Amino acid sequence: MKFGAEAVFASILEIAERVRVGQMEAIREAGGRLAERLLQGGVIHVFGAGHSRAFGMEMCGRAGGLAPMKLVGLEDIAALDRSGAINLVELERDPDTAHRLLELHDVRPEDAFVVVSNSGRNGAPVELALECARRGIPVVAVTSLDHSGQTDSRHPSGKRLFEIADVVIDNGCPYGDVLLDVPGLDVKTGSASSVVGALIAQALTADIIERFTESGRTPPVYVSANVDGGDEHNKKITEQYAHRRITY
Repeated sequence: MKFGAEAVFASILEIAERVRVGQMEAIREAGGRLAERLLQGGVIHVFGAGHSRAFGMEMCGRAGGLAPMKLVGLEDIAALDRSGAINLVELERDPDTAHRLLELHDVRPEDAFVVVSNSGRNGAPVELALECARRGIPVVAVTSLDHSGQTDSRHPSGKRLFEIADVVIDNGCPYGDVLLDVPGLDVKTGSASSVVGALIAQALTADIIERFTESGRTPPVYVSANVDGGDEHNKKITEQYAHRRITY
């Protein structure tokens, strides 16, 4: 494939189309499970480390998104550290990080988790999924099966994220998350997981909202804070979840 801007568009759009065709059943299954938890009064927690955090930002606290969604990240731990010595890469690889996050966040049996990890191999996301399984909390994983299938787990169990989750959505991204050979160099460029992840996040959101409307319930959807009446609308819907410490 040729190299350059056009090649990036073509490559990522090709992956997105494969995901649309091949993963729609998994997306619909995930949407159904997440909607069920929300309709029963639960909250959806979305975890992603590194660039996978962008997935959570697509689902949590933005226009068109649902109010009862909580972003969970390594930054929550780093913010409490005054030494400035915390290394986010080390946190992601440490299984104990999952327990520290669960202590920080109000996670209840009626909730669900979306755990996003392109590689699916690091200790924190794997342990988070395992601990949710121990607690009976459903987990939706968004990961690259191509990458995970070519790597060993960094978790003591030897498991990777796709081997634990209740529903697995394959983002279709290649090993290493890069698409295009750079001419004359032994490296590639054109990362895909963030772009494809954003599409999956928006698809999940729309599917959950569809389940709300089908059940005759009004979905608690945010509007932009930059339109007239936006703040008033958003404050009203978040008041429903004040007991879960969700604020706008």
